[in-house]
Order: sequence, then C-alpha cells, then structure tokens
Amino acid sequence: MHKGQLMYEGKAKKLFETNDPNELVVEYKNDLTAFNGQKKAEQQGKGALNNHISSLLFERLSEADIPNHWLKQLSEMEQLVKHTDIIPIEVVIRNVAAGSIAKRLGLEEGLALAFPIIEFYYKDDALGDPLINDDHINLLNLASHDELDEMRELASKVNDVLLELFRACELKLVDFKLEFGKDPSGKLILSDEVSPDTCRLWDVHTNKKLDKDVFRQDLGSVEDSYQEILNRLRGAVAHG
Repeated sequence: MHKGQLMYEGKAKKLFETNDPNELVVEYKNDLTAFNGQKKAEQQGKGALNNHISSLLFERLSEADIPNHWLKQLSEMEQLVKHTDIIPIEVVIRNVAAGSIAKRLGLEEGLALAFPIIEFYYKDDALGDPLINDDHINLLNLASHDELDEMRELASKVNDVLLELFRACELKLVDFKLEFGKDPSGKLILSDEVSPDTCRLWDVHTNKKLDKDVFRQDLGSVEDSYQEILNRLRGAVAHG
C-alpha cells in the first residue's frame, strides 16, 4: 500500500490517495475545534487516541455486520479505509438530553430520553450545519427517501451496539454523530470516525464528561479524558 497525494484536509483528519483507487489512508490530526471552528487548539496525542478508539469501535461494528468504510489500523495516526462519496448529512443519535437539544426544547441536561432521537443536520460549515428535516433533504436533493430510511436503520443499529459496549465500560453514551457515504458500488456505508470527538460520553456513576465537551467547556485535560476512554474500551474488549 502506497500513501499518495493529499486529497482532502478537514478539521480533524487528512485523506490521502493510495495505489488502489478504492482505498484511502486517513491520518488523524492533533487539532481540536469547537463551535464550528470558532474555538481551536492543538493537543499532542489526541490524533493517536482518536485513531485507536475509532479503530476499536469500527472493529466492533464490523463484527456486528454493520457496513462501514474501515479496513484496518496502519499506524499510531493512520487507518486504511474504503473510498466513499460522503453524503452531506450529519446523523445525530441522542439518548440523553445534552447540547443543542436541551437548549432548543428546554430539557434538563442529563435527562434520559424516553427513546433515542435521530436528527439530521446539513453538513455545511458556512451555514453552521443547520438542523434539517426530510423535506429539506428532498428539496436540496441530498439523499433519497430510501437512503434516509437506510441511514435511520443503520444509525439505530450502531446505537444498539455502542450502548452495549460503552455500558460495559461504565460509560453513558449521551449522543453521537455519524456520517454515511457510498462505496464505489453505490452501497450506503458508515464512514468518517466514531470517537470522543463525535460522541458525548459520561461516566455512569459521576456524569463526569470524558469527550470533546472537556475542550468546549474547559473542564480539564482532553488527552487524559480520551486516554481514560481508550483504557476502558480496551478493558471491555479484553473481557469479551
């Protein structure tokens, strides 16, 4: 496998071509951003931690037969993934009230929701990634009705798998963001990353925040928090 030219750089990752047009190298960055890029910092070790955590989670999702782009971890900072055309929709699954839904609906942060809420956001930094519904998606021709149904179904399955895994880590999966893309055959698959950058994770006993809210709210060390998540995940995986 040859790591070729840089083809895309985002806030948290770089994507490189390989000698196989159907595969890409993902390089995780140490950059931290919040509030649509308004708050920025760099944290040494953060990229490697997200790479390890996301690899562990994608491996578990693969074992659960959830189609995704992850192929293998290459190094401390790199993964090999399938080349996908990303659908510009962020799919957010909420199990506990926190963040924007608490503000929008006047819910107390930490309130366990009666059932998981699935929301769609238009992936557009210039617009601030606005909340959208099925009609907006149809108007903008972002995805078909069948593709939305499939995204909802896959997101629910991912939630079930991750809830069980994080429960074994004594972590509460508050909410998380997913992105989907189409592989070269046109199949819809889970893409991007699943990490503390994209999930809210609280300790089940203390509700201590161990995700990117540590950076957003200046609650302590991001590296220490992410390392604790990785340690708990490794322990849960090692014990089955």
